[in-house]
Amino acid sequence: MTSTGTASATGARIGIDVGGTFTDLVASVPDRGLVVHHKEPSTPADPSLAVADGLAALLARADLRPDEVSGLVHGTTIGLNAVIQRRGARIALVVTEGYRDILEIGRSRMPSSFDLYAGKEEPLVPRNLIVEISARLGPRGEPVAQPYAAELDRVAARLRATGADAAAVVILHGYTDPAFEEGVAAGLRERLPALPVTASATVWPEVREYERALVACMNAYIQPLMRDYFARLESRVRGLGLSAPIFISASNGGSMSLRSAAERPVETVLSGPAAGVAAAARLGAGAIVTFDMGGTSSDIAVSVDGSPELATHTTVGGLPLIVPVVAVHAIGAGGGSVVWVDGPGVLKVGPGSAGADPGPAAYGRGGDRPTVTDCYLATGLIDPRTFLGGRMPLDAGASLKALSGIAGPDAAGDDLAAYRVAASALRVATAGMATELQKIMAQRGLDPRRFALVPFGGAGPTHAAMLAEEVGIAHIVVPPTAATFCALGAAGADLRRDFARSLRLPLDAASATRLAGVLAELSARAREWLAEQDGEARLRGRLSFAADLRYSGQAYELRVALDPDRLDVEAVSEAFHAEHERLYGFRDQSATIELGTARLGVVGPAAELPPAAVPPGAGAPRPTARRRVLLAGAWHDAHVHLRASLGVGDAFDGPAIVEQDDTTVVVPPGWSADVDEAGNLHLRRTDGAHNPRRKA
Repeated sequence: MTSTGTASATGARIGIDVGGTFTDLVASVPDRGLVVHHKEPSTPADPSLAVADGLAALLARADLRPDEVSGLVHGTTIGLNAVIQRRGARIALVVTEGYRDILEIGRSRMPSSFDLYAGKEEPLVPRNLIVEISARLGPRGEPVAQPYAAELDRVAARLRATGADAAAVVILHGYTDPAFEEGVAAGLRERLPALPVTASATVWPEVREYERALVACMNAYIQPLMRDYFARLESRVRGLGLSAPIFISASNGGSMSLRSAAERPVETVLSGPAAGVAAAARLGAGAIVTFDMGGTSSDIAVSVDGSPELATHTTVGGLPLIVPVVAVHAIGAGGGSVVWVDGPGVLKVGPGSAGADPGPAAYGRGGDRPTVTDCYLATGLIDPRTFLGGRMPLDAGASLKALSGIAGPDAAGDDLAAYRVAASALRVATAGMATELQKIMAQRGLDPRRFALVPFGGAGPTHAAMLAEEVGIAHIVVPPTAATFCALGAAGADLRRDFARSLRLPLDAASATRLAGVLAELSARAREWLAEQDGEARLRGRLSFAADLRYSGQAYELRVALDPDRLDVEAVSEAFHAEHERLYGFRDQSATIELGTARLGVVGPAAELPPAAVPPGAGAPRPTARRRVLLAGAWHDAHVHLRASLGVGDAFDGPAIVEQDDTTVVVPPGWSADVDEAGNLHLRRTDGAHNPRRKA
């Protein structure tokens, strides 16, 4: 990978988000105060083709020359899909003797506590591709067994015989001394120069052997695939005359250079959804729930006071992942999710998707299965003539035919049956989403009625009010470029990386000194990494310090923010006591505190995106048309407004439809809409139902 360099703060910055149905692109042009967006149908066989075609169209639309672009930031789900579908590389695993079954045993937990027939997730590495080595560290980092040259020769020969495309190395207690494990990996690379070898402690040196092994295996599993894709991507981008550095969105809401992403692709598996959440957090809307509904699925995340919720433990393809990620949760169907009837005759939505090709029946590409998009079309929520700004007209007749076809053999071709199926399918999809959203919020002790909903993705603004009514949310904020919001988030993504080192020591004066030393070491590595990504970012980089602590005997730690100038035992202890008291209502001054993992985050701020240029409005905008829409089981005459014609201060009541060239906003009866100075469209419940702000 050759794409490194410094991104200018004044040139245009392009964000790219590759989805299952569409590839979204956004160009931020600060010197002109412009934000230009474009949607291109995805090409699943080779996503870089859609990226190249979309870039060419975006440059033309924004009237940009290739040399005016200072940086590209690309989010992708290629790695995520490879793990979920088990389509990664053939990899081998090198482990300490006696731990060959580490992936098979896992945490010795059943996938479903009440299902005796539930099968466990298939390991990324089959047992016959796992090779043992004598290398071993003690729990304090002391070498117990050193690998000799002859043993490295033996292990290398075994690896060669497996025919693996990549390998991972996991040494017992490797997190205590990452250099030891990296030395083993380096010895294998010397003997097998064509084989990529990942050392687990180099990727993520945190305690818990099974989870650390999975991080290393996941990195090795997707690395060959991601490197091939990044090479094709760079070739196609350079073929357009673009010489700007290419960055890749990271799962923590930031970005990294193409070279870093090729070395550590595991940090990009949730990059696409994370970028949208990071962008939503910058809206200044306070406590929000983001609702990202694309072509394949719907995701939510929580953000409070401009900070997205981060998680250090999540699940990808049924496997635990312990690297820091924006806490994004899948809650249901997308616009391309298929509507179907199961054996007993129950109407279902998803999880199967029509994808980009052939897509929904309305696309006219040979698909004959009805989808959520076909339901929007049948109920009048979207106009077949103005889809994608009129660039992609839809076939409403095909939607009605597909929907009526699943109503029963006697209903084929019956439009009334199609309307009933469409309305029912939307209720089913909404109920499923609401159930998952409420469960996730309840697990955090949060009431969704106290939050604003920020929808984005192609279908998010269309479905947002249905979901809000189901869960009792009374305020919706629709950004100006909602359909390409993840791409916008990528364009404005900061450079960001997280570092960690597990210590596992009782907190005392000596371990506090050790903590300070480790954080100083991580700080030096962080600044070095930032300089490698972007020389200018190093000068304005910000560091954040934290540690995982617990009272002795507790099973899990609390993450506690630390002041780098106060790392003595008294200050660290008080920080933990205060956080424990805030969360659980008490502190135990007499208990021993245990120091788990030292954590450091580094951020290189990106240039601010220009605000949307929104002219003042007339107050009461005139609708451009009226059309019949089916909402909540009844037909309504809805006013149709064009988003581009709405100005600051414009306000109107539902039922209404707001059309823009890449999505449609639905304002149901009992809701009002108004435009703020940033161009955001605010939908507010006016009938008082489920409104937590209503006065008694």
